[in-house]
Amino acid sequence: MKYHILDKKNLDSFIKSLARRMKVVGPVKKSGKNYVFKEVKTADEMSLKYIPTILPPKKYLMPEREKILDLKFESDGIKEEAFIENEKIAIFGVHTCDLSGIQCLNIVFNDKPVDKNFLMRKENVFIVGLECNSYCDEYASCGLVNSYMPNGGFDLFFTDLGDKFIINVNTQDGEELVESLKLPPATPKEMSELDKLRDEKRKIFKNEINVDPHKIPQMFDKVYESKLWEEVGNKCLSCGNCTNVCPTCYCFDVDEKISLDMSSSERIRSWDSCQFETFAKVAGGENFRKERGLRQRHRVYRKFKFPQDKYNRFFCTGCGRCSRTCMAGINLKDILVKVAEESKI
Repeated sequence: MKYHILDKKNLDSFIKSLARRMKVVGPVKKSGKNYVFKEVKTADEMSLKYIPTILPPKKYLMPEREKILDLKFESDGIKEEAFIENEKIAIFGVHTCDLSGIQCLNIVFNDKPVDKNFLMRKENVFIVGLECNSYCDEYASCGLVNSYMPNGGFDLFFTDLGDKFIINVNTQDGEELVESLKLPPATPKEMSELDKLRDEKRKIFKNEINVDPHKIPQMFDKVYESKLWEEVGNKCLSCGNCTNVCPTCYCFDVDEKISLDMSSSERIRSWDSCQFETFAKVAGGENFRKERGLRQRHRVYRKFKFPQDKYNRFFCTGCGRCSRTCMAGINLKDILVKVAEESKI
């Protein structure tokens, strides 16, 4: 594992050098406490001290809307042409919670049947992580799910050490970029500074709700039929905000856009939400999760129970986006506290 140093005064030249190689996106202040990932050309355009962006960087790996297939209806049959909108892109400033989200998506889309669109995009995405040196806000729960320390999923990872960044090089692409820029290796003193910073972080990022994370799957075993879900459902507006901003939600719908002359069609994939009433409706009008409480239960179980059973990891990354954006004021941490109280584990 290699570490290099970049003086902060040279960050702009780093970004400009990266932008000459590929499109660069980074965290940009939008309004108030809102931030978004968008294209940048210089370091000055970015806000490196930011709470999680409105949408996670998954939007560059799994776009909100994408064409996946072109169909031509001709006299000798139907001709299909797979279509993947793709470009080389660098995502700069990805927090550890969002790195964790990308890892979750990578697990899902590598599972059979593999998602070629996601995997091909991921091959063309260069990820530069950025360490959170201080706690972001009251909605985050990265201490609970242990997502506040870097754990892979990046090409380079930047940590602020005052007047410089120490850069963890994690891939061959990252190493080639660092070598091309002739960035000096980190000294033992600078490595010691990094260790000290991480020790201080462990004192700051504590478990936010005093629930043992190892017991969370067992807790959910006991509350499946709880009235808690009806209570949460009574507040829910079924707007889908929580799932749209989640870094690990990956449900989608597929629609056929047929031309008026019936000669061609486009197959479009777009984000969908398990919180929409139509999501679990099938032929004949049967709906397996008609009530909002059932849909909220499904959402929470998809973060803390089902992926634990299948992949042995939480699919909540602690980013806090779902609670931060909920128009009904539903807070995921409050739900977990109630689950713990009711399960008595």
